[in-house]
Amino acid sequence: MSLCGGSGPAAAPRLRPRAAQMARRPELLCGAAIVLGCAFLVALKVTCRVLLPKVQVLKEDEAREEIQRNHSSCRAKDVTMPAKLPVNFFSTRSPVIDLFRGQLDYADHLRQDSEIVLYFFYAPWCGQSIAAREEIEHVASRLSDQVLFVAVNCWWNQGKCRKQKHFFYFPVIHLYHRSFGPIEYKGPMSAVYIEKFVRRVMTPLLYISSRSKLLDFLSNYEPGVLGYFEFNASPQPPGYLTFFTSALHSLKKDYLGTIRFGVITAKRVAEEISLVQSGSVYLHRHVNTSLIYPSDIMNYTAENICKWALENREMLIRWLRPHGGKSLLLNNELKKGPALLIFIPYNPLAEIHPLLDEITKVALEYHNCNKSQAAEPDLQHLGDTDSPAFDSSVPDAHTKLSETFSITKYPCCNTVVLPQWHSISRTHNVCELCINQTLGVKPNKVHVPHCNFLEIEAALDSFYLQEHTFFQVISNTIECSNFLSFYSPFSYYTACCRTVNRHFLSFSSSEETIFQTPKVAFSSHGKKDNAPHSIPHIEDRNWFIPDLHINGTNITGLSCRTNKTLNLYLLDSNLFWIYAERLGASRSTHLKEFAAIVDLKEEVHYVLDQNQSLVGSTLENFIKNFSVLYSPLKRHLVDDPAVRFHEQRVITEVTTNTFHDTVFRSEKNVLLLYYAQWCGFCASLNHIFIQLARLLPPDNFTVARIDITRNDLPWEFMTDHLPTILFFPHQRKEQSVKFPEDFAVNLPNLLKFILHHSSLSSSEPCTKECLRKETVLQQGHISHLEREIQKLRSEIGALHQAHDQLEAQLAEARREEQRLQQQKHRLEKQHKTLQLHSEQLQATYEQKNQELLEMAEKLQELADASENLLKENTLLRILVASREGKLQSKDEIKESLQSEQTLAEDDDVSVSTAAATLEAKQIDNIDTVETEHSSGNRTE
Repeated sequence: MSLCGGSGPAAAPRLRPRAAQMARRPELLCGAAIVLGCAFLVALKVTCRVLLPKVQVLKEDEAREEIQRNHSSCRAKDVTMPAKLPVNFFSTRSPVIDLFRGQLDYADHLRQDSEIVLYFFYAPWCGQSIAAREEIEHVASRLSDQVLFVAVNCWWNQGKCRKQKHFFYFPVIHLYHRSFGPIEYKGPMSAVYIEKFVRRVMTPLLYISSRSKLLDFLSNYEPGVLGYFEFNASPQPPGYLTFFTSALHSLKKDYLGTIRFGVITAKRVAEEISLVQSGSVYLHRHVNTSLIYPSDIMNYTAENICKWALENREMLIRWLRPHGGKSLLLNNELKKGPALLIFIPYNPLAEIHPLLDEITKVALEYHNCNKSQAAEPDLQHLGDTDSPAFDSSVPDAHTKLSETFSITKYPCCNTVVLPQWHSISRTHNVCELCINQTLGVKPNKVHVPHCNFLEIEAALDSFYLQEHTFFQVISNTIECSNFLSFYSPFSYYTACCRTVNRHFLSFSSSEETIFQTPKVAFSSHGKKDNAPHSIPHIEDRNWFIPDLHINGTNITGLSCRTNKTLNLYLLDSNLFWIYAERLGASRSTHLKEFAAIVDLKEEVHYVLDQNQSLVGSTLENFIKNFSVLYSPLKRHLVDDPAVRFHEQRVITEVTTNTFHDTVFRSEKNVLLLYYAQWCGFCASLNHIFIQLARLLPPDNFTVARIDITRNDLPWEFMTDHLPTILFFPHQRKEQSVKFPEDFAVNLPNLLKFILHHSSLSSSEPCTKECLRKETVLQQGHISHLEREIQKLRSEIGALHQAHDQLEAQLAEARREEQRLQQQKHRLEKQHKTLQLHSEQLQATYEQKNQELLEMAEKLQELADASENLLKENTLLRILVASREGKLQSKDEIKESLQSEQTLAEDDDVSVSTAAATLEAKQIDNIDTVETEHSSGNRTE
């Protein structure tokens, strides 16, 4: 048996003595293996202690270099975070079904079982979605029994809504009427507006079965489309579903719902608007001729009916609903021409709107170009189902509905206020101007209507050009005079005039305060203009001649009689009052009613006096005075209310309201800077103006500035170039001077400019007192400038000292920089040396690591050999013990046999011989078994 596991006849004799020795002393082998293992561990520990610090230093250097590379590149690694699981956007108790995981397929499944469905697509992070959530819940609480409300999270990246829908904004509202849809709602995210739109989708058609309902439908200011269908033969007559779908198409294309659709179910009612054949469609228009759908030319489809109605509708007054973001809606509308913007509080769910009805009536009068007098009362008051007058007095009902205006024959008269001429300074001249009067008329007996605008405009031109006529008729009593027109020798006018003191016009009526002079108005010289208007304009003659009785108004058809046609717009002041505030509305008013005319081309806008109530008569006067040839309206100047005035400021901040007091009423020379917040060049001049304000004596000079983008000024003081500098000399404010644009804006140039223009002599001869005051003023200026020069010299000396100190500090900094450069070179050399050393250490580390691996393999072999030896030693011990036991048993057997032999030698000779033979065989068998067992263990 071989010690290394090999076996053979030649190796057996050599290994037997060693095996016998190991069998006798096995602890020597175990001790040698343990000592060798400990020596290996000690060597490994010492080697690691030497190498690890060097390796650690090398790793730290590599880490520093890696950090420097990351900082130099300034690029951060992309970090991807898994999206958080969505949660409920609506509460579990809400009537809105919240599919916050974007289950669009389940939403489509719900839609199959409902007639009206509202989808609210939202993004959980969107502020507008969060704000609209409460509005949607409010609408759902009112209509949940009729409409299915479903909210879908269209932002969850694993939802089907995000994968199938590609919305560019949130929230999005879609409505479905059975299989028709989607109808997107784009109106204000307010509960009342959303509910109104949902109700329009629920009932897109109004069913009209009586004359009173027809009159109510036609009297509405919105365009109306009527269809006549006979429901007697079939619950769904031919063409009815097409007309129904066209109403839904109109809501899809016109989210404001400006066109109303109705269905006439009675033949006698349809005949009132000349509808005889079932399936006919009628488009009602207030001013222009109403139309009947040309089914013989156009195919009778829902799209064609909707397109025809949208193209031919009549928009007398239009709602504007800006969505609040960046939009060109207002700009595009204002580019169409002068616009009258009317802000009123509006509730779309209310059944009656008295103020809106008045405004509608004014709009109808304004756009009615076919008649010359006022319209009759609303259609809804003309007839009723049970009214016999409606049936008998008017044979042709269609004519009755269309002929809603009355014509008044001439002559006609209007009251005008004449201008102030150079010879009349303290009076107003009020004349009663009548057309086609052969003789002078007494004003207290005139009972004729107002003339239309075209006629009175021609009369005013002729009257205004004849200056001598004014002087002939002006007196303390009422005098009349006749004159011919300049345009036609066959037209003649009568003027009855009288003189009215100025205080007479200071009336307080809400209808006439429109003609009062605004609080801030400027003449060409910058002084307040408290004088009356310098042009004639139309007035309500009841204030000047109380006995006159007015029948009608001359606003009828005004849009077609002047080149200053207004576009009328309505805005809900509950939502868009911020636009009214920007136009000049008061921020403290509780009644949010406001009207303004904006003329984008002329860059002006006029504001209706907020002390007047917004009613039809004030709107009519507002429109008339804008449309007149010589408009008496004053341009409204926008003021910046956010400016706060501080007495400690060196530069005075000027606004529209303070411009007159700061610039013209001030007893100082004023230097005014025009600037804007976005103007970078203006901001660069701030330090120059601060230094200038500190140099100039505050008792004689004021340095001010005005933000021209937030404050309007009279045209003569506006500018289109920024920055602009104007100088207003004391006592010669009308001779303001602009700083030359080709000069650099710096402190010396500004001082020269100010001193040059402030010392110019006035156009009037100066007295001795004036010269003395001028001399004292100049001496004061000189002394002030000398003090300032002394201060500047001291500041220059301090600056020189600071300059020397800075030079010394710079020299020291340069030396320090050189030292740091040298240190940097040394560190770079050391770094290279350390790099070489680290490479050497790395090579040594790898070599030692290889040696350690080899030693570890050898130790593993020794450990395996020692384990085998321990096993063999154990077997040998077992074998020796068994041998000793056998020998002892032999001795006992021999002794027993000898004793028995002595006792019965003669009797059992054969027995003893057999026993001995048997014993010998047993011993041989035992030896054979032990030898085979030992050989098997060695082989293993």
